[in-house]
Amino acid sequence: MTTDRSTLVDGARRIVVKVGSSSLTTAAGGIDPARVRQLVEVLAAARGAGAEVVLVSSGAIAAGLAPLGLTKRPRGLAAQQAAASVGQGLLAHRYQEEFARHGIVTGQVLLTVDDVTRRAHYRNAHQTFAKLLELGVVPIVNENDTVATSEIRFGDNDRLAALVAHLVHADLLVLLSDVDGLYDGPPSRPGARLVPVVRSEEDLAAVTVGSAGSAGVGTGGMTTKVEAARIATGAGIDVLLTSAEQAAAALAGAEVGTHFEATGKRRPTRLLWLAHATSGQGTLSLDSGAVRAVVERRASLLAAGVTAVDGAFVAGDAVDLLDPDGAVVGRGLVNFDADELPALLGRSTSELKVALGAAYEREVIHRDDLVLL
Repeated sequence: MTTDRSTLVDGARRIVVKVGSSSLTTAAGGIDPARVRQLVEVLAAARGAGAEVVLVSSGAIAAGLAPLGLTKRPRGLAAQQAAASVGQGLLAHRYQEEFARHGIVTGQVLLTVDDVTRRAHYRNAHQTFAKLLELGVVPIVNENDTVATSEIRFGDNDRLAALVAHLVHADLLVLLSDVDGLYDGPPSRPGARLVPVVRSEEDLAAVTVGSAGSAGVGTGGMTTKVEAARIATGAGIDVLLTSAEQAAAALAGAEVGTHFEATGKRRPTRLLWLAHATSGQGTLSLDSGAVRAVVERRASLLAAGVTAVDGAFVAGDAVDLLDPDGAVVGRGLVNFDADELPALLGRSTSELKVALGAAYEREVIHRDDLVLL
């Protein structure tokens, strides 16, 4: 049974809102003050109605282009990071000024994958968000583009927003786009229809892949939003997808955009990040017994069950686990460097303790740091 929109929004005590660069900046690349002000007015109204709000905002790189004399987004990573360094401060300042008009304090939170997958970092991120919200602050979140490398990037802020929604135990995720919802084909195509509700994967089966430059699911922009919706709904969070222009209507409970209904239950938060925010820095091949232990019994991975190691990784990195056929069955945070493991393979924990000392009497991957894929 579909939840009434007004009931859904009114019942959401904690809301994560994600807005993209195109909804905040001018064609020349600078921040559009009118657009930022309009968005902040909508979020301030949600706050006034009693909801806690977390904003995930793109726009740092775009905001930095004009001050640096750049006419378009640079391709090189270093140039993008330079633009982000300039633009992030400008963007944060603009939000600070606009929220202050409503008597609301903002706090900037810049994240990398490491901040939310490594155990100590994750706890700190979680505690920071909890304290900011307790103090009545609106956290403004972005990927830390200034220092993030290709190996430690979330890749897109839609996915980041879905993961933040789970991290802060949000009731609702609102994805604001330049399109007013999910269509069954490119919105520019005659006859394309808005999909008002997505209850399951079956509802997405009727959505055709759009051509390049369209807003269909096959394009980068809409594809990442649908994937973000899958992450959030699979973790028990409802998602609304609509345009920035319809943000006020969406947060007032109007029947606009597309509602992705929650399909799953909340999962241990850090493991959700491990599954969706990381990529394996190497692989560990497992024998059939280890696969059964990890997959069926949800046990830790021991050295005795590992048959091969591939890749250059260090303790704490994410690695993929392969079954004897080479299929990926899981991902986990490894407790040893890649060059340490070959000498441990096939040996029991007690044997390793006797041969190498008590420091080696530990799991290759602890079950609390392991997620099945």
